[in-house]
Amino acid sequence: MLPILIKHLLKETPRLQDVKVFGWVKTKRDMKNLSFIELYDGSCFSGIQCAFDRNSSFDTVTEAALTSLSTGASVTITGKLVPSPASGQAVEINASSIMILGDSPAEATGGKTPELDIEAYPLQKKRHSLEFLREIAHLRPRTNTFGAVARLRSRLSFIIHRYFMERDFHYLHTPVITSGDCEGAGAMFQVTTLDPQSAAKQINSGSIDYSKDFFGKKTFLTVSGQLEAETYAAALSRVYTFGPTFRAENSNTTRHLAEFWMIEPEVAFAQLEENMALAEDFLKYVINAALNECADEFSFFETHIEKGIIENLQKVTNAKFSHITYTDAIKELEKAVSAKTANFEFEPKWGNDLQSEHERFLTDSVAGGPVIVTDYPKEIKAFYMKLNDDGKTVRAMDVLVPRLGEIIGGSQREDNLEKLVKRMQEMNLKPEDYWWYLDLRRYGTVPHAGFGLGFERLIQYVSGMINIRDVIPFPRAAGQAEF
Repeated sequence: MLPILIKHLLKETPRLQDVKVFGWVKTKRDMKNLSFIELYDGSCFSGIQCAFDRNSSFDTVTEAALTSLSTGASVTITGKLVPSPASGQAVEINASSIMILGDSPAEATGGKTPELDIEAYPLQKKRHSLEFLREIAHLRPRTNTFGAVARLRSRLSFIIHRYFMERDFHYLHTPVITSGDCEGAGAMFQVTTLDPQSAAKQINSGSIDYSKDFFGKKTFLTVSGQLEAETYAAALSRVYTFGPTFRAENSNTTRHLAEFWMIEPEVAFAQLEENMALAEDFLKYVINAALNECADEFSFFETHIEKGIIENLQKVTNAKFSHITYTDAIKELEKAVSAKTANFEFEPKWGNDLQSEHERFLTDSVAGGPVIVTDYPKEIKAFYMKLNDDGKTVRAMDVLVPRLGEIIGGSQREDNLEKLVKRMQEMNLKPEDYWWYLDLRRYGTVPHAGFGLGFERLIQYVSGMINIRDVIPFPRAAGQAEF
């Protein structure tokens, strides 16, 4: 059997039962004839207090451990589970023995060789900046902040899968390596086994022969699993992907990563209206479930990360999402500029994409809550979005939420073969490269729709964490591939 977790011990009724617990030392304090150790194992936000009565006769191993013990050491403690006289938790361990499994020195120690030198444990009992903790991403999960984020991320993953499974969606694994650019943005990481020196010589001669590459053609890390998801939606009706995606954008911001996870449902026999309803229901379900199932973590976020975040999230789950077309949204923004009730860095203009400042104005000042913007100009959206009858706009949607702006982007997909080929040609894409995608419109085409949600963007939003690099275990960004 696996060792008992602290989260389960904290819920047990104390009956002087014998317990054995494993974990890491968070704090140690001595008071008169007592030593108190707060032990945590990451299973929940709280640790458990272990009290040693120094008047008792301990074995030599325990005596030595209590003398040398320091923050960060891994230990096993045995004793009896008793009611706790201290406030904050109902039980504690009346400890009788402790064994150090892995020491964690508070001071640097030299080894026989430089490789065996041990620096002082960097996570001493003080507040560390998030910037410093990014430099030790292998140790930062042991802090309150990153332990809470990790548990939230884990629970949110489960909640998302649960949501789709309860609604008869099938979970689809789409390829990480692809030969197509779903978004048409060109910011893709190339995958190749060609020798760099040989490739460089071929570049100098004018071209590279990719027929000699591993896949026989130019390939990349995927930016989205959407196109592949459409093929399975055309057979299974409801599917979703949840996996890693990659963007080679040299953006050093608090909102961008080079590697991140995407949730992408795709639904056959659905149009834009059903897509909007699904996105709203999904977002409300996920946020509400996270608030209920990660109460301790949200209490921490409320106190230490962003005051009022719980109330703000509850407002989103209780709100009816407003709908506004892109054209009307631009009119509202232009009206605000004319009335001098808003001062935007970027001028709102029909045909230009909405900026974050525009999105926040729409949620805060126009809609007074979450809003879904629809029917964007075709020139600023991807080739696969369904063209409206006006010939100028597409059946796209962006879900905007207060504090953040866009959190979900989606559309009804173009199901007409002739119109889809024309859009590809307008965007300088080669239809022959997407022959399999076009086949979906040749054989049993149906109206279908879907959306994409960046998982890290969701975690960042619900936790209140400012930098997106702090909500993924090992962030990948320009110039950053450590760990």
